[in-house]
Amino acid sequence: MDTVINVKVGPQFYKYGPGAIEAIPEIVDEYKTQRILLIHGTVSWKKASPYLRFLENGYSVQYERYSGECSYKEAQRLAELVKEVEADFIIGVGGGKLCDLVYYVASLTYKPFGVVPTLASNCAPWAPLSVMYKENGLAEGKTEHYKRQAAFMITDPNIVLTAPVKYFVAGIADTLAKWYESDLILEQRKFANNNFLMLARHSAKVCKDVILEEGPQAIADMQKGIASPSFIKVSEIIFGVAGLVGGFGDKYARNTAAHSIHDAISAYLPGVHKYLHGEKVAYGIFYQLALEEKWQVIDELIPLYNSLSLPKSLTEMGQYPLSEEALDNIVKLINGKEKVHLLPIVINESVLKKAIIDLEKYINMEV
Repeated sequence: MDTVINVKVGPQFYKYGPGAIEAIPEIVDEYKTQRILLIHGTVSWKKASPYLRFLENGYSVQYERYSGECSYKEAQRLAELVKEVEADFIIGVGGGKLCDLVYYVASLTYKPFGVVPTLASNCAPWAPLSVMYKENGLAEGKTEHYKRQAAFMITDPNIVLTAPVKYFVAGIADTLAKWYESDLILEQRKFANNNFLMLARHSAKVCKDVILEEGPQAIADMQKGIASPSFIKVSEIIFGVAGLVGGFGDKYARNTAAHSIHDAISAYLPGVHKYLHGEKVAYGIFYQLALEEKWQVIDELIPLYNSLSLPKSLTEMGQYPLSEEALDNIVKLINGKEKVHLLPIVINESVLKKAIIDLEKYINMEV
């Protein structure tokens, strides 16, 4: 079977290691850059800013703190600022939402951009899509930018190491989903002759294997403040390799049920807003496995979830039982997403609802 896909393999330049940030001037000079708009967060910026002050020696740099949400309103505000200060390059320094926001702002303004992630909290910060939120933090879909590419994705493990450990755990869960969301799709024989889909499958397996083998050690090292080989290897899986899954596999390997239910509960259950993206996706992995009736795999993952304090059910997140209205709204939103219907199993609102209920029963029984 021939499958035409959009392949996007990564940023034009990638570097992760001590001193890596010093490579930025050489890259932005390729774009004849004079004026930079540097968009940043709050807490992470205090830690990252000393690594970037050298930019002021060669360029006019406008520093701008973002609102904290990757929203359409904030993107429009920053796009206007790009025009106002006549910036010819955009740099984003911060976590997953900020990187997504910079991607969208660059697509609105047709400006080259680069990102310096300060957290290993979300998979694939260079990926060609942005998860959009309302100003109140509720999910509002996504934007896709297949024809635009980051000029660079560069960061230093010494910055990432200073972030709260829970963000790293969330990034691990978000990245682990790459395998479980694409497994059932890409194992189909009809995709075996597509080279890039097989690369996507291999990349997803690398993500899973490294996280399961070295994730706990990487977390323990981070807690001790040690940028160990395990910490660097696992954080790089989140930063770099995770994006290759969707980059090689397009819609067949980007995300399916785990991220769909993340979007649904984020849209209809305000109480989950206190959980990080990756924590909600962690629950989504279990939902996906329940949908596929892979209860044994859930059993295999429960010890890891318990050790990392990842939510296994809506009950654990304080959101269950659900009202019939909330349950119906969640299921309808999931069912309306094309990506869920790529799974080679029967998908309808009844099946999707049953998986939510069955998972709660199963996990509650395990407790």
